[in-house]
Amino acid sequence: MIRVLVADDQTLVRTGFRLILDAEPGIRVVGEAADGDSAVRLARRLRPDVTVVEARLPRIDGIRVTELLAGVPDPLRVLVVALHDVDDTFRAASAAGASGFLFKDSRPRLLVEAVRAAARGEAVVSPPIATRLLRHFTRTGRRTPRRDDARLTARESAVVLAVARGRTDVEIAADLSISTSTVKTHLAGARTKLDARNRTEIAIWAWEGGLVPE
Repeated sequence: MIRVLVADDQTLVRTGFRLILDAEPGIRVVGEAADGDSAVRLARRLRPDVTVVEARLPRIDGIRVTELLAGVPDPLRVLVVALHDVDDTFRAASAAGASGFLFKDSRPRLLVEAVRAAARGEAVVSPPIATRLLRHFTRTGRRTPRRDDARLTARESAVVLAVARGRTDVEIAADLSISTSTVKTHLAGARTKLDARNRTEIAIWAWEGGLVPE
């Protein structure tokens, strides 16, 4: 069972997230917080598998909440959501250790997949955010560790491209007409060949290497 804490200052949003997540098998919302201070205290007490945090919480904002929960020894996994299209917010959340990034108007299915991915230790971002974040990383010259002799198969390349575009495992499986377990197998192979630690580094490698069309 994936235990989730939802932190948002709007009751309607918290209720909506709870209804979406509680309707999914294997996911249960175990707590709600209306401000950052409460979110930190509840998360430390409940130790949820994933904490869904609004970026602009009152009292302690979502970025600081992420730092306090994810950027410490024995970290918790934090999924940051935001209403507005503010690139700096998501870059700051990434630096703070967030496991994923979503807009509040994302499809309910993406919220569910992002929570499941975060619980597995993976990263999921809304496709528009993925594009801007990764372009930022490549502009600033951040390099991803890789092997010069990396040779991806055609299927691994297709999966890597989809990851760079912000697609979830379920979406990639549907796009390529393969199972999610096969997607994971190809991702594991690509991660090994690229010497990448996670999906984000795989995606950055794809952007830096010109695999993703501009």
